This record gives sequence, structure tokens and C-alpha cells, in this order.
Amino acid sequence: MQQRLVDRHPEVPADQLVAQMVPPPTFDEVSFASYIPDPKEPSQAAAVRKAEDFADRVTKLRKAASKKSLFGKKKPVTGIGLYLDGGFGVGKTHLLASIFHSVPEPKTFGTFGELTNLVGALGFNNAVERLSGNSVLCIDEFELDDPGDTMLVSRLLSELTARGVSVVATSNTLPGQLGEGRFAAQDFLREIKKLGSLFEPIRVDGPDYRHRDLPPAPEPTAPDLLAEKAAATPGSTLDDFDALTKHLSTLHPSRYNALIQDVSAVFISGVHPVTDQAVALRVVVLADRLYDAGTPVTVSGAKLDQIFTQEMLDGGYRKKYLRAISRLLALSRFEAPATAS
Repeated sequence: MQQRLVDRHPEVPADQLVAQMVPPPTFDEVSFASYIPDPKEPSQAAAVRKAEDFADRVTKLRKAASKKSLFGKKKPVTGIGLYLDGGFGVGKTHLLASIFHSVPEPKTFGTFGELTNLVGALGFNNAVERLSGNSVLCIDEFELDDPGDTMLVSRLLSELTARGVSVVATSNTLPGQLGEGRFAAQDFLREIKKLGSLFEPIRVDGPDYRHRDLPPAPEPTAPDLLAEKAAATPGSTLDDFDALTKHLSTLHPSRYNALIQDVSAVFISGVHPVTDQAVALRVVVLADRLYDAGTPVTVSGAKLDQIFTQEMLDGGYRKKYLRAISRLLALSRFEAPATAS
């Protein structure tokens, strides 16, 4: 019987929500040694050295925090901060994951969106308590397009660094074709205000090789063929687009990872442009989780590059939507293993 995502209602315990915040599988094995700097871009080698030094300092801070004073109390330690500022595709996430792998447990790695979702699921105070024992918090793709979320994360970082948690963040840059340029470090430092002095900004220069036109979207699959392909693909799911987006509205975004767990491929029928921003943002989160998992996506209906209206692409969340399109297009080119006929 064909599986459907809409029939899944995952419950994720708070401990698991935190535990699942680790680098995507693509970055499981990366290290400082496996980062190959471009000899034409000296800032890359310098960034590797800075990242290694940061990891060493975090490890020493962790040891210092575990020591007790003459009166038996732990010595107060303030966390340190590093901000990797660079264009898209220069290896910032590689360095971020390398830092994560190099420092002591407990530690947390997630995108800015995953972090805000975590706080939303746990509540602010609970999130602070669960993250306050960390040696480091790694934040990929720090976003400034939502003032409320930026203020929330700024407050969170204030609480955590005061408790000895170090923080390293990377910039959010355009993953599509419009080439808006880098996300400026001064914007980041200005927005986090009183935390600005905590972070040392490091430039990572290089050609933004993914700042180019999005590849053409593949033609949608005919509905009957879509169902046949889904039936021939073990572990796959087949859902109607409207039913799926409605189901997503019943789940907190922090559960989307569990929603697609162990799914070999996702097939979606009746795709059409989304006109509701709340729906569109849920699609963005789902696209991110599918991309992290490397789950192939095949659709019928509209092309994947038409999933967001031009009005949305021209709005404040344009970077999110372009990133989602780019990732869905990449996933649409993956092939899931089918049952031999």
C-alpha cells in the first residue's frame, strides 16, 4: 500500500528535538584538514586558521568552566563568538561543521530557521536551559529578514553566552540567480546590537560559484506516471499538494524532520503556485528538511520553479523562496531506486 506523508503524525520529545540538531549528512565527515583553500583567495586559508583557533579556545573555555574555585563554585565563564562572512559556496558551512566536530559535547548545530523553530517548540526559557550546557552553538545561514526572529535569537544568544556557551554563525546569502552580493558583517553586528562586541567577523572570499541562473525546471510528470513511479519505489510517499500543505499546518516545523524520516523519495501530485505566505513558508521548511536528507522529489502539475508567485519572489522573503526553489530543483534530479520489473 502506498505511503502518504499526510498519514504521519510524528511526536518528537524535547530531548530529541535538541539531539537532532547536528550537521546535515553531507558534512558528517568534514574537517579543517579537508577544507582545500583556493590559493588565489588568501582569506580562505586565514579563515581556516581562525576557525581552528576558535575551536581550540572553545575547548579551553569548556575546561575552565568545569574547574571550581577555592569555595567550591564553578568559575563564571563568558562564551566567545565568531562570524563567518562570505559569499555563497565558499565553504562557510564546511568550516562551521568542522568547528562543531572539533569541540566537546554537548553542542548544537542548526540553521537560523531550525533554531527559531526549536525555541518555538520548547518555549524560550526551556530552550535556554537545554542549550546552556553547550560548549558551542553553531548557526548556519543567519537571517535578518524577520525582525521578530532576529530579536528573539539575539536575546537567546545573550542568555547563552552569559552562561559560557560560545557561538559561531555564518551569513545568509542568495542561493539563486540574482547575485545580490554578500550578506554584510556590519548588518549582522548592528542587528545583534549589544552582542556585536562578542563576535569576531572573518571574511571568506571566493567566487560565488552558485550565484548563477537557476537550472531549468524539469517538466512535471504526468499524474498516472507519477503514481506508477511512486508504486515502484520502495519506501516512497505520494501526496496531493493541497492535502500535504494542509497537513503541514497541523505540525510544528520542528517535526518536519521526523515527518520525512526513512522516506526514500517524495512524490507530490497537483503542484500549483502558492499564494498564501504562511503556506509558502512551510513549504520552504519542508524543502530544507528534504534537502538535508537528500530525499528525491518528483511532482505533477506545475513546474517547481513556479511554486511561488512572482509577488512572493519580489517580497521580503525572496531569499528563502529562491533557496527553496534551488533545493527542490536539485532534489528533482535525484533518482530513487525503483523495484525491478
